[in-house]
Amino acid sequence: MTDASNAPARLAAVRAALAKAERAAGRPEGDVGLVAVSKTFPAEDVAPVLEAGQRLFGENRVQEAKAKWPALRERFPGVELHLIGPLQSNKAAEAVALFDVIHTVDRPKIAQALAKEIAAQGRAPRLYVEVNVGGEAQKAGVLPEETDAFLARCRDEFGLTIEGLMCIPPFDEPPVPYFALLDKIARRNGLKGLSMGMSADFTDAVPFGATLVRVGSAIFGSRPKP
Repeated sequence: MTDASNAPARLAAVRAALAKAERAAGRPEGDVGLVAVSKTFPAEDVAPVLEAGQRLFGENRVQEAKAKWPALRERFPGVELHLIGPLQSNKAAEAVALFDVIHTVDRPKIAQALAKEIAAQGRAPRLYVEVNVGGEAQKAGVLPEETDAFLARCRDEFGLTIEGLMCIPPFDEPPVPYFALLDKIARRNGLKGLSMGMSADFTDAVPFGATLVRVGSAIFGSRPKP
């Protein structure tokens, strides 16, 4: 039993909070894409959110998304699917085939695998480089001081077009300095996309240029226990 029964009402509340944050930041309403993070929730919990008009969704695992989304996409056209969890190189082919946006390009092996599959499939998901803004040993992502060089390598060696940057700030620290850092790195590299801000802090990310916020529990409620 999951806690997703009130998801459409929660979605409406999140949309209202996002619109308020956009107005407060002097940005047009709808400027920030809302990615509803549906990882671990079954299709029957996701369907009411689709029925409420939501079309951007985030998943952590290629296999879970592959099992869940093809049937949902048949029922609800126009879905944009985002991979927001770590990607293994042996899943690159499936990821390129399934996802419209990949947020977690974080090492040369992944960049190379994605480049190979994009060429082979003729399908090019929008790509974001994940930056480990807090320099946390347990987290994936390119270190801030290595991001410029990695972006250049993605472009020059692998021929990838990178749309923007993604981050997950340290859990136990104020997120705003990390949002500002990601914005600074993006600006100096000429990138417009910023995937930052989650359920607890998405409104804080808006003044710092977030173009995508990733909101899960604030929409779907507490996650099912594995």
